[in-house]
Amino acid sequence: MQFPAPDLFSSHRLLLITDQLPAPADFLLHRFLHLHLRQSKPAKCFVLAVSESLERWKSVASKAVRTNANVTHSESFEFIDVFDQHPPTQNRGEGPLNVISLKYIYDLLSAKLLDSQTHGQIPLVILDDITSLEWLGVSLLDLSRFARALRALCVKMDAVLVVRHHIVTPPEPDALLQHLLQLCTYHIEVRPLASGRSGAVSGEICVHLGPSMKDANEHVISRTSALQYRLTESSAVFFDKGTSTGVL
Repeated sequence: MQFPAPDLFSSHRLLLITDQLPAPADFLLHRFLHLHLRQSKPAKCFVLAVSESLERWKSVASKAVRTNANVTHSESFEFIDVFDQHPPTQNRGEGPLNVISLKYIYDLLSAKLLDSQTHGQIPLVILDDITSLEWLGVSLLDLSRFARALRALCVKMDAVLVVRHHIVTPPEPDALLQHLLQLCTYHIEVRPLASGRSGAVSGEICVHLGPSMKDANEHVISRTSALQYRLTESSAVFFDKGTSTGVL
């Protein structure tokens, strides 16, 4: 079984991924990158990295199947370390990341998307960890505006945006998550098993519609029929709930 479906990466969409400490969604971010570049080789992919280094992306790619092994060396892949991006007038170490540097990151991405526009190709933008920006002191208002600006930019540039948010206190959504849920096209929920850890099952995935997709049922996976997965050394294996023994 494959996840996600290829047509999930349609332009103008914001795919919100949420995860929890017992079931991190790192593997899904890497999978999205690999599948997108494999399906749309000329299309660009930009990773706005907050919590994962370039070395980590390279390490995961090197363990992937042979066709994906050189993803991070592709001209279509561009890694942007959020903490290395500062306006010319602000030097690294002059203070915490703030709204000015967020605007600089937005302007940088905007210019790169404009330069990389190719007819018929859909760029992919991944913000790997918006939650850590809040933990590091960026205000909720600034992050909300940043997320909304990225969403509008990707709509304008015919790109798909993927944002990962960590849930710390389930099931109550925090204020940032509530804002992101209002912006997203799909909410992809990566959850630990309610019964606890299992050697055969690493976690489960549900897909919910966002406000802009209220009249559609495509790609929806409810919690009662959640797709389960098992992490392997190089990727993940997906299967229907209750069928893990058949894919061991």
